[in-house]
Amino acid sequence: MAGLSCGIVGLPNVGKSTLFNVLTKKAAALAANYPFCTIEPNVGIVDVPDPRLKVLSDISHSKKIIPATVTFVDIAGLVKGASEGQGLGNQFLNNIRETDAIVHVVRCFDDPDVIHVHGEVNPVADIEIINTELILSDLQMAENIAQRAEKQARGKKELQATVDVLKKAVAHLDQGLPLRSLVLKDEEKDLLSVYPFLTNKKVIYAANVDEGCLPSMENDMVQKVREYASREGNLVVPICAKLEEELAQLNEEEAKEYLQSLGVQEPGLDRLIKTSFSMLDLITYITAGEIETRAWTIKKGTNAQEAAGKIHSDIQKGFIRAEVVPYDDMVACKGRVAAREQGKARSEGKEYIVKDGDVILFYHN
Repeated sequence: MAGLSCGIVGLPNVGKSTLFNVLTKKAAALAANYPFCTIEPNVGIVDVPDPRLKVLSDISHSKKIIPATVTFVDIAGLVKGASEGQGLGNQFLNNIRETDAIVHVVRCFDDPDVIHVHGEVNPVADIEIINTELILSDLQMAENIAQRAEKQARGKKELQATVDVLKKAVAHLDQGLPLRSLVLKDEEKDLLSVYPFLTNKKVIYAANVDEGCLPSMENDMVQKVREYASREGNLVVPICAKLEEELAQLNEEEAKEYLQSLGVQEPGLDRLIKTSFSMLDLITYITAGEIETRAWTIKKGTNAQEAAGKIHSDIQKGFIRAEVVPYDDMVACKGRVAAREQGKARSEGKEYIVKDGDVILFYHN
């Protein structure tokens, strides 16, 4: 995983393409007021906001800054029956099978000028339509895999455990339930995790409100989405796609002033990216030098040798040690040399668990 990837889903006309355009600051997706204006899966790569990089770059006199990134895959507005090939059908669901998480954009605003595919705005009903399509798509896939695995298990007894867990998955999906709510033992979870089931992924509900809800971004519809998400153990990030679109036209300073004038703390997209990171237990460590200051995305609990592999497999193979300076110490000491002199640079072995904001220099053969 080079960085984090999220698939964006939602019914037509919920603000999905608008949000995607803003995310990538390129009007790559044609945001129009009719279903299926997004025909090809759009892929956008967005920088993860991290003010620490500029600070470290100034200290190290780096020639460039390379932030961590999130890849967003925007798929055509799904409709009821997509898993059976309605609308643009199931092909799009396969585009997000390889992503780490799903961002589900939900309409939480009334606007007579923006048509709703089902004639009325009901966020929970909308969520359930999409979830049903994801469940049906997974069910089809689970049945196919289970059939194949069952044939293979006749000759290989060690595959029986996989067959059993796939049958549990099929029965659960058949009841209209997502796989993330299926209670399994750890070893069963591991067996299932090799398959890219959509309903096994974590979901962030991006509750799209109108400008009348600023600055709180709360209304009755958002509350209903929160109740629904909490039952599933998923998260909600209220956003105002219209505001985000306006912010995208401004430079950094103007955007900041505009947000302050509205009483809004930070852009919704920054909150969406931060929430994705924390939900998936991701952190960043940093390398800083004259050539570049760069953020690297890893899972919480990753050791130093594995973290080195993010940069290059050769560094992981030839790992000798890691010199670690926590971000705050690096800033206080104004650089690695002074951090060493003041005893703030630690020499760590391959089993050291990397922390968020560690500034690391790897020594290797």
